[in-house]
Amino acid sequence: MTWKHPSSPVTKKFKVQRSAAIVMATVFWDAKGVILLDILPQGQCINAACYCSTLDRLKEAIRRNRPGLLRRGVVLQRDNATPHSANLTQQWLQRYGWGILLHPAHSPDLEPSDFHLFGPLKCHLGGMAFETEDDLISELRNWFDNLYVDFFRVGINSRWQKMHRSPRGLR
Repeated sequence: MTWKHPSSPVTKKFKVQRSAAIVMATVFWDAKGVILLDILPQGQCINAACYCSTLDRLKEAIRRNRPGLLRRGVVLQRDNATPHSANLTQQWLQRYGWGILLHPAHSPDLEPSDFHLFGPLKCHLGGMAFETEDDLISELRNWFDNLYVDFFRVGINSRWQKMHRSPRGLR
């Protein structure tokens, strides 16, 4: 409720136009580009079983597109969200011998996806309206497919440079 003088102009209410539903996307990428763009089905929430299923799809995508990565060893950078740190997820990672690049607490500047990937994506999507969820997903895929060749390498390198300058380093 707002108090105003009786002679004050009437405030104009804007009609809110409903946009497409919220889309939850998980992006796995390296210096060469996107390895897997995984879209969570509408209404499904991420838990350890869902995350392990996504890791299964990632493993298959690596096998198809970057087989040398499996031989050298996969190392994921992730935060400590419950699905990432759950026992089921830890067992999955141990079974396949995948490593985790620890992320220092309270260091969001060291997370390349937050700044290097999702920042520009938000700028790109800003002001756009989508009729359907499929339109939004199509635009996401198109944006990732059309990034310049060195985009991903620059993002990975900037993370490493920050890590080496950080007094906390890796833990």
